[in-house]
Amino acid sequence: MSASYFVALATFFATVGPADIAFIFAALTKDNSAAQRMKFATRAILIATGILLVFGFLGNQILDLFGITIPALRTGGGILLMLIGIDMVFARHSGGTSTTNEEDAESRQRDDISVFPMAMPLLAGPGSISAVILLTTGSSTDSEFWIILGALLSIMLLTWFMLLLAIPIQRVLGLTGLSVVSRIVGILLVALAVQFIFDGIATSGLLG
Repeated sequence: MSASYFVALATFFATVGPADIAFIFAALTKDNSAAQRMKFATRAILIATGILLVFGFLGNQILDLFGITIPALRTGGGILLMLIGIDMVFARHSGGTSTTNEEDAESRQRDDISVFPMAMPLLAGPGSISAVILLTTGSSTDSEFWIILGALLSIMLLTWFMLLLAIPIQRVLGLTGLSVVSRIVGILLVALAVQFIFDGIATSGLLG
């Protein structure tokens, strides 16, 4: 496995947030049957994966459409990822990988939560979309591009399993266990985000 795979894996794990989403899914589906949870989880993963793959394949075209350069994306995306990492370390929720209170209230009134809020904005949210564009447009070779997409699919598969096992995982790990995992990943994400910012500034030409 190349370093690109593990970097992408860590980034997607942090921005998609399988552990956090499993907790939310368990809370939203506590009154549903196992069959219904399977249906919601599968639909949410398929829809979110499709959305993220679209941004992965069309990342450069999207940037060209809005006149955004790669250095600007690296710097801006790095700042966003750093904020998400800081939220994870300090156990705060800014909306980058979670829903707002208003979105939570609306989701509890829905019979099918697979599209909203699961697929968007939880799985395919601002953080994960930014990470996909940032990593795929920054890939130097075709093989690296496919490695990054492979890491994305790995995380989405892991997330699907965690959604199906959400209630047992919640009972085993508890809030403390998931909090520890989240903080460790958050520290790594902040360091990675700073590197993205450094790379963006270095390649922008602003420093001469």
